[in-house]
Amino acid sequence: MAITLMDPDGLPKIDAYRQVAVATGSKLVFIAGQVAWDADGTTVGEGDLAAQVERCYLNVATALAGAGGSFGDVAKLTLYVVDWTPDKMPLVMEGIGRAAARLGVTPVPPGSLLGVAALDVPEHLVEVEAVAVLD
Repeated sequence: MAITLMDPDGLPKIDAYRQVAVATGSKLVFIAGQVAWDADGTTVGEGDLAAQVERCYLNVATALAGAGGSFGDVAKLTLYVVDWTPDKMPLVMEGIGRAAARLGVTPVPPGSLLGVAALDVPEHLVEVEAVAVLD
C-alpha cells in the first residue's frame, strides 16, 4: 500500500485515528464530499447521525474502488458535521466503527472534523471527503 499510518512519539495516541499518514504512491485521488445517499440518491438514516456517518464512509469506499483503490489508500479524511457539539462525538464514532467493521479497516487515517451550519439538503447531517494515494 502507498499509505503508512502512524502516531509518532511526542504526539497523543488517539484511538479514533492516526496522527500521520506517509504517502509513497504516485496517483492522487480526491473524493468529493460524500453524503448519506444510496445509489439512487435517497437519503439513508434520516435523523440518525451514526447511520449517516456509516453511509458516508461506505460511499467513500465505493468512490475509492471506482478509482482502483481502497480505504487503506486514504491519506486524509475531512468530516463536516451539521450543528456540531462535542456530545455528538459518540454517534460519530459509532458510525465510523460500524463502517470500519463492514470495510475491514483499522486504524482510521488522519482527519479533521469541522462543524458547519448546514449541508446541501436539510436531511444531511454529515459529509465526508477523502484524499487517497495509490501506487
